[in-house]
Amino acid sequence: MTMASSRSHRTALSVNLNKVALVRNTRHLGVPSVTRAATLCLQAGARGITVHPRPDERHIRRHDVFDLAELLRAWPDREYNIEGNPFHNLMDVAREVKARGLPLHQLTLVPDSEGQFTSDHGWAFPQDAERLRPVIAEAQALGARVSLFMDAEAMQMAGAKAVGADRVELYTEPYAAAWHTPQRGSQLERFRAAAQAALDVGMGVNAGHDLNRDNLTAFLSTVPGVSEVSIGHALIADALELGYAATIADYNRCIDEAHV
Repeated sequence: MTMASSRSHRTALSVNLNKVALVRNTRHLGVPSVTRAATLCLQAGARGITVHPRPDERHIRRHDVFDLAELLRAWPDREYNIEGNPFHNLMDVAREVKARGLPLHQLTLVPDSEGQFTSDHGWAFPQDAERLRPVIAEAQALGARVSLFMDAEAMQMAGAKAVGADRVELYTEPYAAAWHTPQRGSQLERFRAAAQAALDVGMGVNAGHDLNRDNLTAFLSTVPGVSEVSIGHALIADALELGYAATIADYNRCIDEAHV
């Protein structure tokens, strides 16, 4: 049995709804509904909802953040994860969520630029340390757990801990890109080492970006201590074919198989 599969806790599936909002925004009728999609995912067994409200509102809009937070009131055993750059709009959104008395479980801080196509790298230490410390402290004062979006570099984990992060979210696109190549094994080892380094300094581990039904079980079977995976693009694409209920069930199956 691998170290990862011998863990006592089960990895939580958080569904990123950005792509639902992206489709909705191509018309002006509110279809598909982001809150309806969230409800269907939660009913099907998702353990959380993730959104990344970018400044240009190309997908998730500001009102979506609050609408979803209101929805999560009815699901007290599920979590709400809001991602974004704390030096753009994220902290303003988080402050308003808190001011409205809405659920705010986790803030995932991502170092993307305004207008960036998609998140593609993590924070770096010691370069980002000084500017991150105060925003992490503020986020925690708002009652949120703080996760830092990080590349799978074991030597960087102590830096994330030193600035006060509760968790790291490992950026998994390099692993996904290597899935059909001879580099798959070396990428898995890289992520295993990074996760273990994070655990060794007392942080939790999340993971996300291009995880899917093909590569998820192998990842979780090898990488230790993953508390949460945040999956959007592949999951929503699968839901277009299978529906939300069957899709969530299959992702949960992938997670369960890693915990056998």
